[in-house]
Amino acid sequence: MRFMNKQIFRLGFSLLMACCLALGGMSQPAAALTQEQKLVSEVWRIVNRTYLDGTFNHQNWATVRQKALEKPLNDQKATYGAIQRMLKSLDDPFTRFLDPEQYRSLQVNTSGELTGVGLQIALNPQTGRLEVVSPIAGSPADKAGIRPRDRILKIEGISTENLTLDEAAARMRGPIGSLITLSIERDGEGETEVRVVRDRIALNPVVAELRVSPQGTPIGYLRLTQFNANASMELAHAISSLEKKGAAAYILDLRNNPGGLLQSGIEIARLWLDSGTIVYTVNRQGIQGSFESFGPALTDDPLVILVNQGTASASEILAGALQDNGRAQLVGETTFGKGLIQSLFELSDGSGLAVTIAKYETPKHRDINKLGIKPDTVIIQAALTREQIATEADLQYQAAVEQLKTNSVVAGKA
Repeated sequence: MRFMNKQIFRLGFSLLMACCLALGGMSQPAAALTQEQKLVSEVWRIVNRTYLDGTFNHQNWATVRQKALEKPLNDQKATYGAIQRMLKSLDDPFTRFLDPEQYRSLQVNTSGELTGVGLQIALNPQTGRLEVVSPIAGSPADKAGIRPRDRILKIEGISTENLTLDEAAARMRGPIGSLITLSIERDGEGETEVRVVRDRIALNPVVAELRVSPQGTPIGYLRLTQFNANASMELAHAISSLEKKGAAAYILDLRNNPGGLLQSGIEIARLWLDSGTIVYTVNRQGIQGSFESFGPALTDDPLVILVNQGTASASEILAGALQDNGRAQLVGETTFGKGLIQSLFELSDGSGLAVTIAKYETPKHRDINKLGIKPDTVIIQAALTREQIATEADLQYQAAVEQLKTNSVVAGKA
């Protein structure tokens, strides 16, 4: 009996000590995170919650956070560097950190205003090199002869090899009238220097004209240069105006259109479709969301869409939606192949975070990323000057006119 009491006493004493230790531990406050550490953790949580790849590039994402917080973060520069290194481990050029100035600039770009050289750029996901998606029509870069797929090797003598997308864009922006030198490389040609004078870039996204084909058919020619906040409304006005003028068929020119706002692409697809799926989105859980058209379309006249290697992102959503729904024929070259969707998050210190949250598929579940969309009629042609677009020198445009003449079974007009 004495032995049992001793055992019970020892057990009770051990439990009492454990409780004292636990209470003692609870009484000491946990070390609070600094503002710099909180910002790193904020970025980590957003990526952890929303990023498309649930393997986080085949790494332990919690360990990445731990390593980022191990080193002292004494100022903003150190904090931003830690965030950028953390994101770089994902090996996704589209998931990126934006300092406050870069974040404000990105918001301005999608709202319809821009000052600089007028280039839409991207990091090639396979080579990591800085490439031109397309020059903005009529911009200084366009007039200087810079083309889609050109590789930008240097900006003012500074190599672009280690620059982020936003750092490169920031270096190309500057005061109106200032000169910038770009070192360009393109397939079949060596490195060359191009001098460009910065200017205010007009981002009126729609060019609309009524043309008459050789057979006398009135054709509404629409060139859409990007998908900014104004694009859908302006294109709707243009279609309505052309309808009143008697347009009986349409050519929608998406060549060198680098995309822009996803919602803008969806709204423009709805202008042409009475019904049908526009695009599917697939997140990391594999859940498919979809965007539908509810009609009525503004016109059911025959439609041909012009595409090329500079047709990217929201442009590919639109082209794929109208092709898969049998609403339009595509003429030109296989498109750029950017099938990832980024969401933009504002961070607590005024900086921003762009995160790849999903990929998109066409209504027939074609994966666009890195593959692009192949046109119904493939026409390869050399780069055109701005004055040659939609003229006799434009083989793709001429093929579209011919397509409208020979194929009237479009948009349900059987």
